[in-house]
Amino acid sequence: MNLAQGIEGSNPALNIGIFTLFVVITLVIVFRASRSSRTAADYYAAGHAFTGPQNGIAISGDYLSAASFLGIAGAIAVAGYDGFLYSIGFLVAWLIALLLVAELLRNTGKYTMGDVLSFRMRQRPVRAAAAVSTLAVSFFYLLAQMAGAGGLVALLLGIENRAGQSLVIAVVGAIMIVYVIIGGMRGTTWVQIIKATLLIIGAGVITLWVLGKFGFNLSSVLGGAVERAGDAGSRLLEPGGRYGASETTKIDFVSLSLALVLGTAGLPHVLMRFYTVPTAKDARRSVVWAIWLIGLFYLFSLVLGYGAGALVGADVIAAAPGGENSAAPLLAFELGGTVLLGIIAAVAFATILAVVAGLTITASASFAHDVYANIIKKGTVDDKEQEVKVARRTALVIGAVAIVGGIFANGQNIAFLVALAFAVAASANLPTILYSLFWKRFNTSGALWSIYGGLSVCIILIIFSPAVSGGANPMFSGVDFHWFPLSNPGIVSIPVSFLLGYLGTILSKERNEAKFAEMEVRSLTGAHAEKATSH
Repeated sequence: MNLAQGIEGSNPALNIGIFTLFVVITLVIVFRASRSSRTAADYYAAGHAFTGPQNGIAISGDYLSAASFLGIAGAIAVAGYDGFLYSIGFLVAWLIALLLVAELLRNTGKYTMGDVLSFRMRQRPVRAAAAVSTLAVSFFYLLAQMAGAGGLVALLLGIENRAGQSLVIAVVGAIMIVYVIIGGMRGTTWVQIIKATLLIIGAGVITLWVLGKFGFNLSSVLGGAVERAGDAGSRLLEPGGRYGASETTKIDFVSLSLALVLGTAGLPHVLMRFYTVPTAKDARRSVVWAIWLIGLFYLFSLVLGYGAGALVGADVIAAAPGGENSAAPLLAFELGGTVLLGIIAAVAFATILAVVAGLTITASASFAHDVYANIIKKGTVDDKEQEVKVARRTALVIGAVAIVGGIFANGQNIAFLVALAFAVAASANLPTILYSLFWKRFNTSGALWSIYGGLSVCIILIIFSPAVSGGANPMFSGVDFHWFPLSNPGIVSIPVSFLLGYLGTILSKERNEAKFAEMEVRSLTGAHAEKATSH
């Protein structure tokens, strides 16, 4: 039996059994957590009750998606050095979140990104723009994760017909809705903590196992991958194998890097995590914890990738169901047979489940708090329980849309969806956040130009890019309507968004320096945040 058949011929009952055990345990925890979720602060921000280390583990759980676990290991196994550049981009992004965003956001906001952006602006239009941006990022990220669930089914459980994969997508979505509606942010955070722990321990065990086979010598692992690859092996240790083929691919990589590095600090489901801790100091500590854990995981991914190349072979990985994404499962099967493969399958599903839950609660909170409470009700919601009820109903709708979208996107190229989520976050959210926190002159007009302009430019360029049509692996094959040469628009849309924010501001006469002074005091001292959490 070859390894590709091993994936197909693995024990689906064992895989499903381990995954079911994870679901049962986390559901019990979510139900227990729901007993203390009574107020809006409990539902949106877990009552600000988590410590810095706990929130750091949860952030790493939110951030390390199936793309990180399966995709990066596969990219390293097949492309070598250029595949590892993804890890570097994802990790470096956290320095921006730590240095520029985490503490100031925690001090200034309450529940959502809209709280910060609208603080010194006209409330209703800016909250509406922040909600649109949050929902756009969350939806495309959700779509990618749900579609990824369908792909994992084909890869790990041997369900190859679309009806079966659609059923599993629906089941993943339904479980996620239960987590969010019942447990709120408190329950979702505990799911993230458990998932992150499982993922890092699982990756660590396989890393040690691989190193053990090569005498705990990383150079031997790299040499094994090069030797297994034959004539093409030398390029695995050299830059430019994937992104150095032409000037366009080099520019495309710079564009992708910009989106990854700048997008993280604008991802709404990551930003919302800063409100689950009691102080700004804890927000800063949580990011430091997240950096260490995510960095450790990406070091593991280096060994996983090259280990898969050495023990399985890039040719076998490329030919297996799921292509590059099969590298980690194939490596697990090679090392520990069906049992280890079952554990890795369960961890992969848990990864998708946890990330989807985090995205859903962020999107529902943005709609309920920014749109319902502050736009429709104009900030006069007397019954906070009603706002939470709206958030729960929104989560139900978002979950249903994600299920339907995931079923339709199943089998499509999902890489561009993830790229779109990061590019939108970097183009629409981050410029507006930075301007709001640091530029005294910034006003409502600048915020609207930056958010809507960055969002529009980003989506238009992606629609007409080779990622959607005309590329090597487009979403729509058989047609070609692309005119933008890059797969990721970050190198264009991010500077355009900063420029639009500047132009919108200087062309408007609106100024509110008193509000900026108040925001500056709050963001730097945390006085408002400390007071808010004590009530």
